[in-house]
Amino acid sequence: MTIIQSPGKRRSSIGRTSFLIAVMALLFIESAAASEPLTGVASVIDGDTLEVHGQRIRLLGIDAPESRQICVKDGKSWRCGNDAAFILADKIGRKPVSCEPKGKLDRYGRVIAVCRQGNEDLNAWMVRQGWAMAYQQYSKAYVAEEANARDTRRGIWASEFTPPWEWRKQGRKR
Repeated sequence: MTIIQSPGKRRSSIGRTSFLIAVMALLFIESAAASEPLTGVASVIDGDTLEVHGQRIRLLGIDAPESRQICVKDGKSWRCGNDAAFILADKIGRKPVSCEPKGKLDRYGRVIAVCRQGNEDLNAWMVRQGWAMAYQQYSKAYVAEEANARDTRRGIWASEFTPPWEWRKQGRKR
């Protein structure tokens, strides 16, 4: 016995199959993009984001002040977010970095990674120098570095500031 489907059913079946194939392909591409090491000369986007070969990379486990964020030291305001980015750019210079992805892309399409220059963990360096906080919501890896920077009043710890995650929340409420 031969069963003949109406053209409408055949089209919807083909449409569903095509959709599933497209979704699976996107998941595969995202997984591949988020697992291959990225190495090259980096551009600094802000204190916790780099770009290598056109791919944005969010430094895992740290949160630096936002570019427009202000800190206050000795009663004077200063753009600590800009300074964090400049400090990271000075550290990296034009030497290559290697970023090892750790999981999926974030909601902005950035690879989440630990980046190194030579053997130095740049994520740890930013926290140790006081230009970023340990982002404990996502990783406890840099808690000791933050405690040391805070105790020695390095970077942003020499001033009054709002943690970056709170500053972003306040900005959304405005």
